[in-house]
Amino acid sequence: PYYVDINQNLFLEAYLHSSDSNLVLFVDTCVASPTPHSFTRVTYDIIRNGCVRDSTYTTYYSPYRHIVRFKFNAFQFIRNSPSVYLQCELAVCRAYDYSSRCYQGCITRSKREAS
Repeated sequence: PYYVDINQNLFLEAYLHSSDSNLVLFVDTCVASPTPHSFTRVTYDIIRNGCVRDSTYTTYYSPYRHIVRFKFNAFQFIRNSPSVYLQCELAVCRAYDYSSRCYQGCITRSKREAS
């Protein structure tokens, strides 16, 4: 556990341990939940499909492709839930493979027309 106050910046770093230096790490989705076992019912999207959903989310420069750094402000769920749990999905891609998920960035899905 990591304890922070409400609205305090929470800094995170993800590191890919690999001997292959031609791999890139990309944060695709980070979701917060008031419970550690369900990330589908009551959730808050920080980033989803590479699209930033939280205005306090910021990425930071990393000199290495296999390290990603970001931050967002700590918050509390309604009903005074004392904890917030994070689940992040990251993509690992070959460097300079511009057709890979890591280089696509934010993916928005087009809505279908109802007939």
